[in-house]
Amino acid sequence: MKISAVVSTKGGVGKTTIEANLGAFCADAGLRVLLIDLDPAQPSLSSYYQLVDEAQGGIYDLLAFNITESAKIISSTAIPNLSLVISNDINNQLNSLLLQAPDGRLRLANLMPAFKDHFDLVLIDTQGARSAMLEMVVLASDLVISPLPPNMLAAREFSRGTMQMLDGLRAYGRLGMKIPPVRIVVNNLDQTTDAQMIEQSVREIFQDNDEINVLDSVVPSAVVFRSGSSLGVPVHRLEYRQPSNRISPAALVVIRRLAIELFPEWRDRFEAMTEEKVASLVREGR
Repeated sequence: MKISAVVSTKGGVGKTTIEANLGAFCADAGLRVLLIDLDPAQPSLSSYYQLVDEAQGGIYDLLAFNITESAKIISSTAIPNLSLVISNDINNQLNSLLLQAPDGRLRLANLMPAFKDHFDLVLIDTQGARSAMLEMVVLASDLVISPLPPNMLAAREFSRGTMQMLDGLRAYGRLGMKIPPVRIVVNNLDQTTDAQMIEQSVREIFQDNDEINVLDSVVPSAVVFRSGSSLGVPVHRLEYRQPSNRISPAALVVIRRLAIELFPEWRDRFEAMTEEKVASLVREGR
């Protein structure tokens, strides 16, 4: 089981959209995927896809009471192989609980082995602010995915917030915890000169960094990503053919490239997700 967190200390960078679409694509490719919504302020992931079997509990039950029984905390979405732990911390109590608990920042790492026989991939959505909960998620993860829009404000916040948080967690190495590698995804890239220049600057900054890499894959600024969110449909199902009026590739190609680069161990499964395969899934109404 691989655990990946979608992280940024700045809100509005596209974390939920990237996680929801990656998760659905990987599920359609045959992986058993668990999404975890750990954003109590804006729990958008909890309602991104239709639920066909909603559990009574969610993330509060997992972290406050150490409940790991699937029937009690894991909901099933309308997409086969895609499950979800909803955000039900309605009073925003978990962060205070974790700050006071002796195992606070290590709690999720201690609980995740309970799911290893049931899922291949876990994707965790997080709040856009530094907190004990965000640090807990990073320490439980094998990989950190950080969306970065091509604007200077987002780039500065990544340097000031996310990188400082990662540096601050290195002390946990004494407890045997490793800081996971970080993969930056340039998100919502348009064709303006300014955006292209910022993207290039970000790549140059991290080109010799062994722990933080900027992925070759980029997510373009395209209406289909907003449409998919509004409709609750994965973008690779919504747009699997190349639009004739757009330079950027079809959403299927974008998400498939991203999945291959992030999770190369499942490359064969992802490459099998061809236009014809996805068209078949859509016709079958899966």
